[in-house]
Amino acid sequence: MLVKIVIFILLMVMLFNLFKAMVVMTKPAKTKQKMSHFIGRRVLFSSLVLVFIFIAIATGIIDPNPRPY
Repeated sequence: MLVKIVIFILLMVMLFNLFKAMVVMTKPAKTKQKMSHFIGRRVLFSSLVLVFIFIAIATGIIDPNPRPY
């Protein structure tokens, strides 16, 4: 259950950074924040989710679905 909570939190942080980048993109160019900062964070958190899932599968915490259909 803890694994699912951590993955959910990381996915929510990814979505937050994606929407924050959208807000920065729609504002005038006078803002001090750059959109690439938030997009880079989103890529970082998505890679953390993948690494976390791979480690959880390798250690046996998560059992992958043996039949995808």
